[in-house]
Amino acid sequence: MARIIESGGRRIIKMSVDDILSIVQDYQRIVPRFSNTEDARTYLSDTVIFIPEDV
Repeated sequence: MARIIESGGRRIIKMSVDDILSIVQDYQRIVPRFSNTEDARTYLSDTVIFIPEDV
């Protein structure tokens, strides 16, 4: 689970290994659909990715 750490007016997101692997798996699942990087970039820029926060 990701944790938001507030420090000196800044917010930092600390992600676990599982969070990172989940994002990589999503990326690998989505990107092969596209024939070029620009199409993948456009699609991913319109995609909302949520990371659960540790409360």
